[in-house]
Amino acid sequence: MTRVAVLHGGMSAEREVSLRSGAQVIEALREAGFETIPVVVGDDLGALIAALTPKPDVVFNALHGRFGEDGTIQGILDYLGIPYTHSGVRASAIAMDKAAAKAVFAAAGLPVAPHRIIDIAELADHDPLPPPYVVKPVNEGSSVGVSIVRPGSNRNPDIVREWNFGPAMVEQFIPGRELTVCVLDDRSLFVTEILTDEDFYDYTAKYAAGGSRHVIPAELPEDVTAQAKHIALAAHRALGCRGATRADLRYDSATGRLVLLEVNTQPGMTPTSLLPEQAAHAGLDFPALCAWMVERAQCRV
Repeated sequence: MTRVAVLHGGMSAEREVSLRSGAQVIEALREAGFETIPVVVGDDLGALIAALTPKPDVVFNALHGRFGEDGTIQGILDYLGIPYTHSGVRASAIAMDKAAAKAVFAAAGLPVAPHRIIDIAELADHDPLPPPYVVKPVNEGSSVGVSIVRPGSNRNPDIVREWNFGPAMVEQFIPGRELTVCVLDDRSLFVTEILTDEDFYDYTAKYAAGGSRHVIPAELPEDVTAQAKHIALAAHRALGCRGATRADLRYDSATGRLVLLEVNTQPGMTPTSLLPEQAAHAGLDFPALCAWMVERAQCRV
């Protein structure tokens, strides 16, 4: 029987999300017939290595955020020679760095929003871009730390005062509809439209029960659906990802503009997450999806 260590928890702002993802994955892998070893990850690297001794056959990486999806844990697992799910070191590190990822997307001819990287103190003096614009951490996920600055909002001092994320990206706000496309290796699944009563698809909308509503497949013109799926797969390939990813996009139906925001190399695996939902719509239930990831685990790639 294949022994799978499920890493969850971690040290990032997304620890609670990771714990929920990991719990779901552990249950699903057991249902799929794997021997599972739950490993709650903290800040003790020695304890993590001890938990992976003797080596499991595979690590299922259910970590999110810094140290979990930025290439750090991937490098450790490569060093230990343990195959793991999701993308490798380089793709994970680039995707987690929003500035680096956008440079890769732009070089591949994919549509991205105008943006700048700033010291957050600059926000207190003036608007780095004409409002409305989005302020987001360069190296966080799950919409942690994201704010929208609208004309006349006067929120800049509050954002600066509460900021503890290092450099910030300011990005032109793209009006319109929130879309996401999941990719499994070499195929895009579906386009999902995300509807929420929140100001935008923030942390609460993503993870609170009832925080968002998902329309799958999204009700879009056929050419827009095809374009969104093409962009998601092209972004996956441009970064050098493997396994499962999720691309987030905005679509302005008034102008026909479709913009790639980012690619998530560690999509959530919680009850409200988008990847399990799209996979189920494609006929792949949650245990089968987790098994699919385990079967494609690799290291040093």
